Amino acid sequence: MKLYVVGFGCGSRDGMTIEAENTLKSSDLIIGYTVYVDILKKYFPEKNFLSTGMKMEKDRVKTALKCVESGKIVSLVCSGDSEVYGMAGLAFEMSVEFPTVEIKVVAGVTAALSGGAVLGAPLTHDFAVISLSDLLTPFDKIEKRLRLASQADFTIVLYNPSSRKRADYLKKACEIMLNFKAPETVCGYVSNIGREGQNSKILTLRELMGESIDMFTTVFVGNSETKAINGKMITPRGYANV
Repeated sequence: MKLYVVGFGCGSRDGMTIEAENTLKSSDLIIGYTVYVDILKKYFPEKNFLSTGMKMEKDRVKTALKCVESGKIVSLVCSGDSEVYGMAGLAFEMSVEFPTVEIKVVAGVTAALSGGAVLGAPLTHDFAVISLSDLLTPFDKIEKRLRLASQADFTIVLYNPSSRKRADYLKKACEIMLNFKAPETVCGYVSNIGREGQNSKILTLRELMGESIDMFTTVFVGNSETKAINGKMITPRGYANV
């Protein structure tokens, strides 16, 4: 018996891998966060779905494991990739209580990659991915990661940059990064990647600090060599110097 933990990409059919699509087509039941299930219902209307809300991740995984035990082919879905801030880790942790269930992870395209493609090529060199959500991670640990990644001159991708309860977190992050990155550092962000209403912008780190963005936005902060070329955000790796 096998539980599939599927990353379905940014939410567009074109952004889904062939493996993810084939896995969902072969599933008896698709389980996920309500927002993700609503997206997938448009593409797989013939399938049975089960959804739960925010902060019900453990219930969602337990239900999926129980359904697999009962003989169903189940896909537990995540946006982007199923490992990157997804449910794959929790599924493995909880599967110890279900020894007959095997976990199969189906990779997807995470927002750092799909959003980066919209902006140009911001991730051609080393980069760090940091979530600003302090729901599961204390903000002092997030602050340390921002500080050290900035000091090491990584390009930084910020997930979960803001919410109604965390309206000033992006500003706080920018203030931390400005201790090590120049105010003119090239940055960018993409909202609703691959979905209706997609919007992107390239700006400086100083300008980014004053932007108002939401949870459906992914933010890219360049390194010291990142530049804007023809309206795109580019981080050279150094090939042009060879």
